[in-house]
Amino acid sequence: MAKPKKQTKKESIASTIDQTNISGSADESSILKSCAEVKKYGFRGLCVNPQWIRTAKMQLRETSAKVICLVDPPIGDSSHEQRVLVSKTARDDGADELDVVVSIPDVKHERWDAIYDDLSEICDILPTKVIIGSGYLTDEEIAKVSAIVKKSGAICVKTATAKDPLEHRELKEKNFHIRIMQKAAPGLLMKASGNIKTAKDARDARKAGADIIGTSSGPAIVKGK
Repeated sequence: MAKPKKQTKKESIASTIDQTNISGSADESSILKSCAEVKKYGFRGLCVNPQWIRTAKMQLRETSAKVICLVDPPIGDSSHEQRVLVSKTARDDGADELDVVVSIPDVKHERWDAIYDDLSEICDILPTKVIIGSGYLTDEEIAKVSAIVKKSGAICVKTATAKDPLEHRELKEKNFHIRIMQKAAPGLLMKASGNIKTAKDARDARKAGADIIGTSSGPAIVKGK
């Protein structure tokens, strides 16, 4: 029996990347370009805003790539009903996963039960990665909300999305957040994001414990730049 083909280093890192196109100025041509990159490099998936789910699904339907919907950036402050509606619409439009931002205001006011109730319902809609906005949080808050994310039924804890203060922090601090998350939510996937631009950034995040890399720079990372 033939042995399974071993992944090259480029294929290995590519399979951990959720390529991201969540710019408010994204148009159809840029979404099509992102889809082409996902197919070319074999990325794990493509994360887009809700209005682009159908387009992405159509383009990636014959691949194994996940179509991922970003829900409620940047701080998760929409109503619970709106968040559920967006999540269900994404599912109906063909999304495979959700990347949903936790309610940062609820975290700051320690409304832990509200956070759990919100996330647990959303996690029943599709496999969900929860963005905790770690750049806004203290180390204690990161640990607390990560534990709630695990309890809610999510598949993954993610550090940040666009406009999070984490984008401007040192890589060392970003990776420290991953370690806190990992300790508080053992067994869940860990997704690193927040200005990960280079192959070195991605390698360092992986060493810190990240299973998935969220980035708009997937091609450059795979090329080793």
